[in-house]
This record gives sequence, C-alpha cells and structure tokens, in this order.
Amino acid sequence: MPANLPPEYHKLEERYRRARSPEERLKITEEMLSVVPKHKGTENLRALLKRRLAKLREEVEKRRKQKSGGGPDYHVKKEGAAQVALVGPPNAGKSTLLRRLTNAEPEVAPYPYTTRKPVPGMMEYRDVQIQLVEVPPVHEGFVHGEGSRFVGVMRSADAICIVVDLSEDPVSQLETVLGELDSAAIRLNQSPPGVSIEERATGGIEIRGEERLACDPEEVKEFLRESGLHSAIVVIEEDGVTLEDVAEALDRRIEYKRGLVVANKGDAPGTRESYEELREWIERELEFELPVVPISAKKGANLDAFKERLYDALNIIRVYTKKPGGKPQKPPVVLPRGSTVEDLAREIHSELAKNLRYARVWGRSVKKDGMMVGRDHVLEDGDIVELHAD
Repeated sequence: MPANLPPEYHKLEERYRRARSPEERLKITEEMLSVVPKHKGTENLRALLKRRLAKLREEVEKRRKQKSGGGPDYHVKKEGAAQVALVGPPNAGKSTLLRRLTNAEPEVAPYPYTTRKPVPGMMEYRDVQIQLVEVPPVHEGFVHGEGSRFVGVMRSADAICIVVDLSEDPVSQLETVLGELDSAAIRLNQSPPGVSIEERATGGIEIRGEERLACDPEEVKEFLRESGLHSAIVVIEEDGVTLEDVAEALDRRIEYKRGLVVANKGDAPGTRESYEELREWIERELEFELPVVPISAKKGANLDAFKERLYDALNIIRVYTKKPGGKPQKPPVVLPRGSTVEDLAREIHSELAKNLRYARVWGRSVKKDGMMVGRDHVLEDGDIVELHAD
C-alpha cells in the first residue's frame, strides 16, 4: 500500500468493502480516486482504481439496460457540420442561450428543471451549420441516476459546452459538471494516452518501445495480468507513458471531446469577480486547458465571441469549391483541420480523388492567389479551391 494516503481514503476503502451494489461501489471508487494524491508512490494504486472504475461502469451500464421501465435512451440525430452538447446545472441559462442562437424554442422559465429531454437547434456561423443540443440539467448523481438516459447524447457529441451561472457560485457548478462528465467517461481537451494495447490469443505480453515508459515494464505486465489480460502486444507511442496511461488505454469507454465553459449572466452585479475566480480556479486546479467565455444570453452580449471560440474548439475548416471561371459555391465543404486537397476531393467523390491531377487555391494556405498545388497540400479555413482531374 502506498504511503501518505489521507484518512479519507481509508474510510472510503471500508465503505467500499461494505457496499452492496455496483452503483454504490462505482461512486465510492470515484471518490477514492479523487482523494489519492498524485506521486510516484501512488501510481500503481491509481492505475488499479481506474481499471476498477472501467469495469464497474460497464457493469452498471449493463444492469441499467436490463432493468425494465426505465424509459428509452435518448439519441439526437446529428445534423450540420458538428454537434455540440450544452451541459450545465439547473437555471444556468442553457435554454435562453439556445433560443438566442438557434431556431429552437425550448421552454424558458425562472425555475429549475424546465428541460426534461434533449432539445436540438441549428446555429449558423461562417456559412456553417452547427447543431446545439441542450441536455437536461446536470446535478450530482445525474449520470448514474435519471440522467443516465441522456449520457449517450453527451458521449456522441463532437464537443461539450458547459454553461454556468456567474451569479451563483460558478466554481461549484463547474466542479459538479466535470465530476459527472468524468463519471460518464468523458475527457475534455485531453488526448488519448500514447499507448495501444492489442489482445492476442497466445504469446504472453510483449511491450514494444518500452524505453519510452516512465515506469518499470514489469510493472506494466503485472498490471495487465491483474486486469485479466495475459497475452497482448503493447505499443508505447510517446515518451513518458505511465501506469495510469496504460489503465486509461484499457478503458474503451473513454470519449475524448473538445470543450469550453460559457460563463452566463455576466450582466448581473458582482459577476466580474466571479468570472475571475472561475478562471483562477481552472488554471490552478485543472490539468488541462478549459477556455472560458463570459456572456449574457438574456441580453445577447458577447455571443459572437462565444461562436468564434466554439468554432475554433471544433477543429474544423470551411473550404469553398469553384469551377474554372466560376464563383465560389455555398455551402462550403467542412473538413477536419489539417485536411489536404486530396481529402477535399475524396469528400466530394472517390472517383474525383482517384483522378485528381492538381488544384488551384485562393486563400491563407498559399503564398499567392490561384497558386497551383498538389494533392498533399494542406488547406486552411476559408480557402477557395478549384479541382482539376482527368
């Protein structure tokens, strides 16, 4: 057992031994992981707790689906270039924001829990249609309680927008929402660990690139065996991979999403101080970046800045196509940032990509407008492209 564990951990350990249901054990394990300090001596323990979490989440999800009378899981069909989930506590102003930005008409009232099911709406920005989906209010216990039916909406979205109320302790609200997202195995603005694990029938555990590990390779093998994996190829793809990273790589349920915080009701008295406290808490307490945009949905203040930050978070680009001598066509083709001319051609038609000879490009990705480029040329947002094929 690692040294320097706080008294809270030992109390939680005793509660875990007495727990009767997987739901209770899951909640306690999440608490245990939150109180374990991060240092070399606790690395193995944290990895084991993360592996336990993954198994308990699978068990809880399986039990929930087997129960009758729980109602159907909600699914919102994706439309437009991207889908963004609006997530936040009761009365944070999600419905007002959705009304301001889209064609949706959710019920807006001065009391909490007005929204009972996900409400979608389409927002246009820079000639791109982005779907916003308001999720019912998130509170402590939401993911493993009545909110479990809505978890799929958050997990399938391309990005998560957390809406908090600056006039009502936004730090506490953000902590609660982040805790529920973690319970739903959703990570914001983080990348998957640089390790891949492929199970095989025989041959034991083989680690490739073990010199990149920040821990003993034998610890990794022992951890995998304790996790029920006895034959696998483990590829370490980047330097500094820890035992915790290996545990995360084993958890196939984890979804990595882009995210930002919308600090609403910025027009209320005293909210400037709340906004600064929120930013300072994020910088001090979180191990990942989480942008914050202050707005007033009620007054429509700073919504253009919100749209811009959201668009940037989605990591997409618009590309306009044109025929020789013609004008750029709308709507643009939407591609992931870093896409090439060949990717653009393939998005339009596979035969076009196959027969592509070259392209002419106008925009930020070229030194001069109308420049001739090859299929590997990387495009930028707003580029105009003329494709030439055999």
